[in-house]
Amino acid sequence: MNVNVQAIWTKFLELAISYGPKLILAIIILFAGFWIIKKLLRLTEIVMEKRNVEISLRSFLKTLINIILKVLLLISVLQMVGVETTAFITMLGAAGLAIGMALQGSLSNFAGGVLILIFKPYRVGDLIEAQGFTGVVADIHIFTTKLTTAQGLTIIIPNSLLSNGNIVNHNILGYKRVDIVFGIDYAADIDTAKQVLTEVAVSAPGAKKDPAPSCVVSALGDNSVSIRQSTYCEPKDYWAVYYYNMEHGKKALDRAGVNIPFPQLEVTMKK
Repeated sequence: MNVNVQAIWTKFLELAISYGPKLILAIIILFAGFWIIKKLLRLTEIVMEKRNVEISLRSFLKTLINIILKVLLLISVLQMVGVETTAFITMLGAAGLAIGMALQGSLSNFAGGVLILIFKPYRVGDLIEAQGFTGVVADIHIFTTKLTTAQGLTIIIPNSLLSNGNIVNHNILGYKRVDIVFGIDYAADIDTAKQVLTEVAVSAPGAKKDPAPSCVVSALGDNSVSIRQSTYCEPKDYWAVYYYNMEHGKKALDRAGVNIPFPQLEVTMKK
């Protein structure tokens, strides 16, 4: 019995002498690595804040960087102790490949979300047209973008479609032009019609003074002279300005004695 204890103790001392310094060094590097990763994550957060990176992307990138750095640190520590990590790395690669193939659509949406959050073709609150829908951007997630339409509908569009498709952003310039075409009689005074329609455009609630409203002759039709009234406003005021100009433009032309003709058909009967 004493011989067995002595042999075990001797073997333990040999292992301690052989692996003890490596184990202590690995533990020190492990804790130092965790401390360095924490500092790097804090530095990354500061850089992203200064560059105005979206909060959702900021949180995701921090988590991703944290996981990658800690996995690399653990693999390095295991190698220092003498653990064979080749099979472990191969297993991680195979698992990553399998997960990537299974989540191919989700990964494309993720990549699209990253591109959208980095290059910012639109922001929350912007009025956009995309994939056949028009609405205000309510939320931008890493996989999808949520729109709210004027009818009160919620539209959720995958980011892969948005990053690869056409997007019309009505908020980039900060204003939108409201165009309405009025047809007046050929016998009517064009200058009078332009003046009253310009006055209506200036008085519209939400109309901008710069760029200023304008009225121009846009076409000479079969039955009327077309005058295009253009008013600039913020995207959120578009329909309010449109309906105001339509109603009050008609009333103003009536008060000014400017007729709006309608198509007439003359029929000649022959015996």
